[in-house]
Parts: sequence; structure tokens; C-alpha cells
Amino acid sequence: MKKGQIRAISICVFRTAHSILVAEGFDEFKGENYYRPIGGGIEYGETSAEAVIREVNEEIGAEITNIQFLGTLENIFRYNGELGHEIVFVYEAEFTDPSFYKKSSFMGVEDNGAPFKLVWKPISDFAQHSTLVPGQLYELLGY
Repeated sequence: MKKGQIRAISICVFRTAHSILVAEGFDEFKGENYYRPIGGGIEYGETSAEAVIREVNEEIGAEITNIQFLGTLENIFRYNGELGHEIVFVYEAEFTDPSFYKKSSFMGVEDNGAPFKLVWKPISDFAQHSTLVPGQLYELLGY
């Protein structure tokens, strides 16, 4: 996160019958867990759709299909005590390899080499107690 800059990102929602695939995160300042679909920054000269395809491939080595644009969210937030501001392009897609749907959790790797955990989390968890980010995503997904 660069201070004082708006960041454009693309994220991708993957669904099963009652769950979505999310990366687990932890905000040390708040002492809270949060969950976010896989994705990342849009590079100069790249469309948001191209970015989501690249990010999914880079982070978990997966190919995706049936990519659909769901909407754009503006996300102003605090993470580890710092103000952040993102324009978030939200997509939904499917894995070409069905084995991703059979794993309850698996690891991904950020571009800086840091590992992160992905889990299939029941969407109902976000209606009650778990934090899904960006904040308006739950409503965008129609829940």
C-alpha cells in the first residue's frame, strides 16, 4: 500500500454451492481477521480483466474461464493503522481444473514471495461475524 495514492486492483470471486474462495488476512492494528477474494494490482497497459487472469495464475498457478465482470467498488479503509484507497474491479470466474473445488484450503504466493492461505468459506459467515473485504462486496454478490 503506497501512502497517498489510489490503487486500482482486480479481484476474482470463485463460488461453490454455499461458499466462496477467500484469502485469510490479519490486521495487527485492529487484532482482527479479514477475508478477501484473490487478486491484485492492475499493471500499466493492462485491462482489469487481464489483471485478474494474471494474478490468479501468478498467485496459485490456476487457469480460469467464464470470466464475468460483476461491478466496481471504491474501497476506503484502514489496514494496520494506515489509510488505504482502492478502486476494485470485481470479477467472477471458474477454475478450468476442478481439483481446486475439492480442496478445503490451499496456499498461494504473493508477488513478494510471501505465502498466504486460501479457504472455501461459507458465504453465510459474512452475514454474521466474518469480515469480507472490500466492504460492499457482500452486497454486490447479491446477499
